Amino acid sequence: MSEKKRLPPGQRLTQEFPILHFGGVPDFDRARWSFRIFGAVAEEKTLTYDRFLALPNTERTEDFHCVTGWSRYDNRWTGVSSRTVAGLVTLLPGAAHVLVHGEQNYTTNLPLAEFLDDDVLFAWRHDGADLTPEHGYPLRLVVPKLYAWKSAKWVRGIEFMTEDQRGFWESYGYHNHGDPWTEERYSSQE
Repeated sequence: MSEKKRLPPGQRLTQEFPILHFGGVPDFDRARWSFRIFGAVAEEKTLTYDRFLALPNTERTEDFHCVTGWSRYDNRWTGVSSRTVAGLVTLLPGAAHVLVHGEQNYTTNLPLAEFLDDDVLFAWRHDGADLTPEHGYPLRLVVPKLYAWKSAKWVRGIEFMTEDQRGFWESYGYHNHGDPWTEERYSSQE
């Protein structure tokens, strides 16, 4: 793919991996950490960190686009696919949306179909090394086709829902979807 087609409009390419987030960097206590799968499911499930890491791993190389205007090519992520995580529970009829829950009450929303895309994963490694705490260690959602605020850091659970619910940034004026190719940056564009 040519660089022109690879770089979304309004973006500039960087070799750096800028650090942006709201609030402080949370502490990680491996013994107390848990990942909860709940909502429109037949039975809730909770995983320890070690159990999460034991799930089948995958590696994906994807571009990453931030709403602030930077893009970084060829990020190599290691983690567990969203499909694998969703497969741990039985979804109830009508489940059509996901609310991803992170530390410090951070949330972001996705349509279920996009959450289950083959390029979406829960990552703990980036470019061959563990994520730094500033980049979301111990677990970060990666949604390459959408702006990076959808790639929530410090993820602690997913809630399957029958109705859409705006997440943190979506409630503060960011676009409910966040497609970088159509520059869906702000809710005023909806």
